[in-house]
Amino acid sequence: MSLSGLTISCSENKTVKITVLHTNDVHSHIDPFGPNDVKNANKGGISRRATLIQKLRNENPNTLLLDAGDIFQGTPYFNYFGGALEFKLMSLLNYDAATIGNHDFDNGIEGLYAQLPHAKFDFISANYDFRNTVMNTHVKPYKVFFKGGVKIGVFGLGIELKGLVNPDAFKETKYLNPVEIAQDMSRILKLEEKCDLIICLSHLGYRYDEKPQKISDIKLARATENIDLIIGGHTHTFLNEPTKETNAAGKTVLVNQVGCYGLYLGKVDFYFESENIRVKSKVVSV
Repeated sequence: MSLSGLTISCSENKTVKITVLHTNDVHSHIDPFGPNDVKNANKGGISRRATLIQKLRNENPNTLLLDAGDIFQGTPYFNYFGGALEFKLMSLLNYDAATIGNHDFDNGIEGLYAQLPHAKFDFISANYDFRNTVMNTHVKPYKVFFKGGVKIGVFGLGIELKGLVNPDAFKETKYLNPVEIAQDMSRILKLEEKCDLIICLSHLGYRYDEKPQKISDIKLARATENIDLIIGGHTHTFLNEPTKETNAAGKTVLVNQVGCYGLYLGKVDFYFESENIRVKSKVVSV
């Protein structure tokens, strides 16, 4: 497929391939599932993911690795180590950035803050206002990456914590309207930062058929402009390939999510040419 409205200065006939790898809702699953597991026998595990990621990086050094939140909670590793192990292993895998999910507050905002020294990657979230909390200045609204001469802007969005997380856990964190924030962030990245590719790293959830008014990645894609790819989390939605939505400007937005527990690794390839961008995607079993 071709996405209009995005260009990059390339020499004639030159193509630059950008690979975006992503996970979501890993929930502290460090080990693979056991051989007797009914649904996921011998699948997943951080060591398999590491091998696969390194293989894909060797194939294309212009690669980003992102996570869409809910890193914490789900196995005894979190109960015992409090999230330190998860952050250390993600750092060894050289994640570039992650956003924050609701379960990442399960040890309170102080518990999240206490583990930050173990994370050698940036946390990005534009619609959580942390100004009156210990997380103030430790979370960026967006980050810009340069890969193969391509400028890539990534910003983060989180789900409303009220009703999902005990207020004592997130303290004075303020939730800001994700649609308004997304419009502002994507405008900044497009017009001010001059990014060639704009990615939203979201923990809003893919879609809520039973709650049509609730904001989701699908609604966000339709209501905004300038976003090229939404990498989602929260709803544990597995997609064989990204959903194609039309944004408010009539252009294509891709929405992707790869289930949960580190069972799959999302892979989206963008091919930058002199006049357009081609996109290929793949979900890889870990």
